[in-house]
Amino acid sequence: MTTPPRPLPDDAQVVTITYLEMRERDAVRPRPCPDPRFQVREATVKQWRFNKFLYTLVGNDWKWFDKLKWTDEQWRDYAEADSLRTFPAWYDGSPAGYFELRSDANNDVEIAYFGLSAPFIGRGFGGYLLSVTLQEAWAMAPRRVWVHTCSLDHPSALANYQARGLRSYREEIVLV
Repeated sequence: MTTPPRPLPDDAQVVTITYLEMRERDAVRPRPCPDPRFQVREATVKQWRFNKFLYTLVGNDWKWFDKLKWTDEQWRDYAEADSLRTFPAWYDGSPAGYFELRSDANNDVEIAYFGLSAPFIGRGFGGYLLSVTLQEAWAMAPRRVWVHTCSLDHPSALANYQARGLRSYREEIVLV
């Protein structure tokens, strides 16, 4: 006897997750910086509260909710790990976005988080920020660089990843 399917919650959403990778540094198709007031620098002094701030600043509009319930200790363990590097983007002294790179034991580098805060979207900064992201990732001498995005992300996110040279290698459909 087959069990009938359970009804989905009213707020359930079907989400497509796309995994992308780059296996050669030469595959990067960089985009120039559209404005010299937009700058990216690594935050070399690890401060978990800063990572938490960037996560909420950028992720609030894109339903980044997985880390919102984390304790301070979980944030500290994540953000201050030796395997994580954080690169905030600034525009005239204001935080404009960021990316995080995480290396693993397989010699892969994951673009763990990447994005712009709302006032900086649509101004041509995304392509340049991703170019810097990929250059920094390849400077770590990985076997490959990878990232995942989903259908809840900015509508141009997937196209930006592909335009910079990342190629899709897996897709999955999930309910959230």
